[in-house]
Amino acid sequence: MKKIFCYISLALLASSCSKQLELDNPNVPTIAVYWRNANDAVAGTNAIYNSLIQDGTYMRMYPALNDGRGDDFYGDSPWGDLVQVGAFIIPSTSGPVAWVWGGHFQIIWRANQVLANVPGITMDEELKKRLLGQAYFLRGLAYFNLACMFKKVPVITTPPASSEEFFAPTAKEEVLWDQIVNDFKAAKERLPNTYAGISGVDAGQLGRATRGGAAGMLGKAYLYRKNWQAAADEFQAIIGGTYGAYSLMANYRDNFKEINENNAESLFEVQFGQPDQVGGTVMNYGGEPNANWKQVSSTGRTYAMDGYGYSDFLPSRWIYNEFKKEATTDGKSDPRLLATIASYEPGDNATTVYGNAWPFAQTAIYPRKYTHDGLSWPGNDDQENSGINYRVLRYADVLLMHAEALNELTRTSEAYPFIQQVRNRAKLPDLATTKPGLSQGQMRDQIAHERALEFAIESIRINDIIRWGWLYDATKLAELKTHDNDFTTWKSGKEYLPIPQAELDTNKYLEPNPAN
Repeated sequence: MKKIFCYISLALLASSCSKQLELDNPNVPTIAVYWRNANDAVAGTNAIYNSLIQDGTYMRMYPALNDGRGDDFYGDSPWGDLVQVGAFIIPSTSGPVAWVWGGHFQIIWRANQVLANVPGITMDEELKKRLLGQAYFLRGLAYFNLACMFKKVPVITTPPASSEEFFAPTAKEEVLWDQIVNDFKAAKERLPNTYAGISGVDAGQLGRATRGGAAGMLGKAYLYRKNWQAAADEFQAIIGGTYGAYSLMANYRDNFKEINENNAESLFEVQFGQPDQVGGTVMNYGGEPNANWKQVSSTGRTYAMDGYGYSDFLPSRWIYNEFKKEATTDGKSDPRLLATIASYEPGDNATTVYGNAWPFAQTAIYPRKYTHDGLSWPGNDDQENSGINYRVLRYADVLLMHAEALNELTRTSEAYPFIQQVRNRAKLPDLATTKPGLSQGQMRDQIAHERALEFAIESIRINDIIRWGWLYDATKLAELKTHDNDFTTWKSGKEYLPIPQAELDTNKYLEPNPAN
């Protein structure tokens, strides 16, 4: 992003300076000469994906600042920001909050460059359409995340034509969500179901946005705005196979390992790789683009338990106990427990950690999801070299969101089969038998329970809590306080991250949000 910004600055300066002074760097092309051919279009689109693997996005801080605010996770770190975010007292001067803001607007900046410049390039029209679809999808994803984290932000859809456009005003919340919906719609119209069988430089490539991913995120946006029928329609199309064959993986943990990535359950995931797989020598935290950047995730090290990582967060005792509420059909604990949480379970081989006997107190619990516990470990060398892809949208989420939409449409009985597909993988009994005839309100609580177990430590729980209005329901808020003591310090509006103070100081058109 900074490099592109420099191109604009150089172009503007060159137009106003003496002809005797040559300001253009011949080694750094300006915007005026960059967007010339298909290679430029592909490289520009690839650059948007690069923004997904930096610290302010999915490399570390997007998961951390979202998981930390849920009732299934809490900060246990010497880094104050990671504790403060969970207690809803993080200041507007927080570095990690600024990184998340900057990382997502970098995605938007790069997507806007593609959307503004690629349409005019003479190239294969089908490839052009796919590239534009990816840019719309990634911009929509960035705005979706910003809306969930900050509530209201500027909506910028074109590169600035002059310095007067550098400072965009805060958009109304409705305008922001309309943009999210429109971006995912535009993406869905242009993207293929799969890159297998197409012709072009992107043929067969995994990890690029697809029509199914766009439809899934569009349905999720509808659901978050309580447009139940539109959400149900999108989810039903995915379930019905309109956008390809999606299904649940037999092994739940295949969704969080470095093997079996981009599998049948994944509608979209962020691609990471260890240096011995994809190269790189410089950590990809962000800043000036560097050809030697690694493509690693730091989440595996940030969440890993004492002695194997930073152990910056711990699961709440509540979510551990929630997994224990219902036995499987063969009388065991929910298998998702030990895929999500490392704990001492006598008689189970998961009582080992990284191949060693359980070294902690028998009551201790640690995160296991998105860590390398039980998998290959890239090395305890003060480097965050995890290659585990981050799953942004899974088919299990589509099934449970569809059930939720049906329930809100007063079609509660129709929700059971979609919930049961997720329960079947966990070997849980038939819900229609154990809890037949649930009312709409009872089904809401059941879906909330199912989602807590299925998506614990996946950056989703706080979004569910916010959109369900639990923080403003006295009974639900009291429950949250029993789940996680952090909620005792929550105050109205503080469920969001504050707009970074440096942004407010720089942009006079930017409004504070309820967390400021």
